[in-house]
Amino acid sequence: MTRLVVTGAAGFIGSNIIKGLNARGLTDIIAVDDLTQGDKFRNLAPLAIADYVDAGTFYDAFAAGHYGQIEAVFHEGACSDTMEQNGQYMMANNYTLSTDLFHACQKRGARLLYASSAATYGGSSTFREEPAFEHPLNVYGYSKLLFDQRMRRECGKNFERTLAGRTHQVVGFRYFNVYGPQEQHKGRMASVAFHQFNQFKAEGKVKLFGEYGGYAGGGQMRDFVYVDDVVAVNLWFFDHPAQSGIFNLGTGHAQPFNDVAITVVNTLREQRGEAALSLEQAVAAGLIEYIPFPDALRGKYQSYTQADLGALRGTGCLHQFANVQSGVRSYVQALSTTP
Repeated sequence: MTRLVVTGAAGFIGSNIIKGLNARGLTDIIAVDDLTQGDKFRNLAPLAIADYVDAGTFYDAFAAGHYGQIEAVFHEGACSDTMEQNGQYMMANNYTLSTDLFHACQKRGARLLYASSAATYGGSSTFREEPAFEHPLNVYGYSKLLFDQRMRRECGKNFERTLAGRTHQVVGFRYFNVYGPQEQHKGRMASVAFHQFNQFKAEGKVKLFGEYGGYAGGGQMRDFVYVDDVVAVNLWFFDHPAQSGIFNLGTGHAQPFNDVAITVVNTLREQRGEAALSLEQAVAAGLIEYIPFPDALRGKYQSYTQADLGALRGTGCLHQFANVQSGVRSYVQALSTTP
């Protein structure tokens, strides 16, 4: 039986990856996480796993061969709070631990599929997996970039050592703005769709940032990607062990925050039997409101992201991504039926 490891297993993307593996009948999975935030157990409860191991003990035990032959590690465990200012904590979690895990995977013959981030691009206007476009705006983005750089050094600039079979498969996914079920524990770092859903239910309106960065209110654009698509691409690479490298994981199409907001509003209105509104009508009715851009984010905020999918498509991965209108609608429907 194929034995797998998922770190960050009780988290947003980690738990969805386990769900995707379970759908294939794969259940010999070691789930690794830190359940200090106890309510994250809810993400694991419906899933089939072989074992749960605390993150504090797993990594050394894995390096020592305690868990036997592992086929692949899906490494989603990290500090993902982009507002975290403790650089020592960030680097220990996102760089040092990941580097040690890479070496352990190579020693143990395990493939490594890991979470990088579009935050590696920071203030860049081009989102292609090349050093010229990597300009992180915060220590989170830098911690992710440094590990990507380390993998280029360990595996070769274009991962040629991995592709030649001299090292085992290593794939880094630069996640763009991921949204979807099982992110409720993330607090302020949950997706805008999640916050807007709860805001509309509580206050009857959605709040968006006003004018900033040359964009009108709600006009800042991001590449929003549905978590089911993130899982599908992870599993595509799991199915193609000869493919290695660092790849963007987004839809390839930027959409404004206004698109997310109006989709949330109209999906909830539809559930009440109310007619869909245009963005202009929703703003005029006070259902969408623009607030001043926060001073704390000035100079640290990506007003535009759009994944360049050239490298991803070059591997033969032709997965088709949901747009905001369909993905957010599905998500709001799921949130509406969650107890």
